[in-house]
Amino acid sequence: MINQNKSKKILLLYVLIALGFLIFLSVMLLTTLKFRDLPSLYTKESSKAVRGSIISADGFHIASTKKLYKAIVNTYYIDPLKKDLFIELFSIYSGIDSQEITKKLNKKRGVVVLSYNIEQKQAQYLKRLAYELRRLKVFIERKSPTTGRTTLHGLSIIESGESREYSYGDLLTPIIGYPHKIEEEGYTYVKGVKGLERRFEDDLQAKQDEQSQGPRDVNSYIILNKKSFSKANINGLDIKLSIPISLQIRVERMLDKMKVELAAKHIMLGIMNSANGEVITLASSNRFLPKAIKKSDYPSLNSGMIEYSFEPGSVIKTITFALLLDKGLINPYDLVNGHNGRFKIGNKVITDEHKFDWLSAENTIVHSSNIGIAQLAQKLSGAEFHEGLKTFGFSKKSTPDLIYEKAGSIPSAIKLNNEIYKATCSYGYGMKANLMQLLRAYSAFNNNGRMITPKIVTSFIDSYERETKSIDEEQIQVIKSSTAHRVKKVLIKTVNEGTGKKAKTEGLVIGGKTGTSHIVEKGRYVRKYNTAFIGFVNDKEQKYTIGVVVVQPKKSQFAAQTSVPVFKKAVEIMIEEGYLTPSKPNIIK
Repeated sequence: MINQNKSKKILLLYVLIALGFLIFLSVMLLTTLKFRDLPSLYTKESSKAVRGSIISADGFHIASTKKLYKAIVNTYYIDPLKKDLFIELFSIYSGIDSQEITKKLNKKRGVVVLSYNIEQKQAQYLKRLAYELRRLKVFIERKSPTTGRTTLHGLSIIESGESREYSYGDLLTPIIGYPHKIEEEGYTYVKGVKGLERRFEDDLQAKQDEQSQGPRDVNSYIILNKKSFSKANINGLDIKLSIPISLQIRVERMLDKMKVELAAKHIMLGIMNSANGEVITLASSNRFLPKAIKKSDYPSLNSGMIEYSFEPGSVIKTITFALLLDKGLINPYDLVNGHNGRFKIGNKVITDEHKFDWLSAENTIVHSSNIGIAQLAQKLSGAEFHEGLKTFGFSKKSTPDLIYEKAGSIPSAIKLNNEIYKATCSYGYGMKANLMQLLRAYSAFNNNGRMITPKIVTSFIDSYERETKSIDEEQIQVIKSSTAHRVKKVLIKTVNEGTGKKAKTEGLVIGGKTGTSHIVEKGRYVRKYNTAFIGFVNDKEQKYTIGVVVVQPKKSQFAAQTSVPVFKKAVEIMIEEGYLTPSKPNIIK
């Protein structure tokens, strides 16, 4: 009986073992046949390339790109017992107040964006935090009620876009221009709309995003071996300007004050190296914040230096005089009848502010006589006058570095055969020009008759700090060197004895010409004026061409009291900043 019971127990044990083995085999079979998500043995990473910067001559980033990231978490996967820990740690790493985080998590269940504007350095810290939170089991696995699959989602730090930063506010606007945002596959890019941002869009924009893929380790990092692949990012090119921040800031502040003092609508000023064409200042009193443009800023979005085309007035007398002199049609000492300030050509009465009986040809420039230059201009044929103005760059774009230029206009050769058109055009009416064109034209008088193209961008710099110089435009010999030298002496005389006296600065060679012109509204001249002073300033080593335009000053209609003082103040700033060194007077012992 005992043996029989013992046999039953042994049999039962074998049955149980066999049953357990069958169950084990069944489970293994089901596990093998059942579809499940296996962790990939491979991983991939990507990083967006960024837009290039705009850099000043003295190495400061005027416009740069900041990469932004967003932090996303799914509240469904946060362990309720460790929610406070998550909030505190995220607050410390992100700098976002813990109450704000709590509010966002409580407001919505599921996927929550904790921040859209995380900077790159913070993003790196938060990526490390995301790894630590997983290790601390702050996030728990959840089973999907629909698929039955078990998943785990932690804290995700994702590139969300880029932001264009202007560290110096409204500096150098509207020359710099501004961008707008473009959304593409959940990523925000910026693209230039105006100014240098638009002109050099192809150079500034990112070329190639970084991509890496290959086998992964236990921490999901890529193992670099023969099976891995990587492609480096190629950022946009940095653009280096010829304009230094230190000088630009001071000139802009000066223009702000002078705009108020002269009760002007707008003041523009350009300073260019007469030898190589490098522009060291392009300043405007009307500027804007590129990231906070208001409706009142709309008129300031256009670059007045090239987009404000106006009748330049008496500054064109110098060009007319130079053409006559270069062709041997006049001598500087030829006498011209001033007709006591009132002279009629055809049915047009020409007047002078100051009355003259007789004056020399060069004194028509020194004392700015409309009557004198109108008579001298009759010696030019219409074709000669038209071609001469074109040679000096009028009705043509002044520089390849700026965009949307209004090139202005000059009368046709046929029109300039008419004595009235010839007379009015000789002193800057009946044609249109912008400040940059005038700056370029006057450079010939300070550069031995060679006209030089203004240059704002000096080089392009790639991600490896390799610098490529921009191409220099060919200098154009517009008049003979001897003619330029003679005109230069006349412009110096204009500052020493004529309408430009207030520009005089001891120890420097300064010359220039004033200009005042009526403004046209609805096809008629009105009692509003633009004034200009275009000239040069030289010390023993440096030569600069400077142009000033004051739009609608209410204090005075005369350039001698508006544009000339602005020119003078700019020269004083250049001395203080070390761009000019006045010579000391000889002391006789």
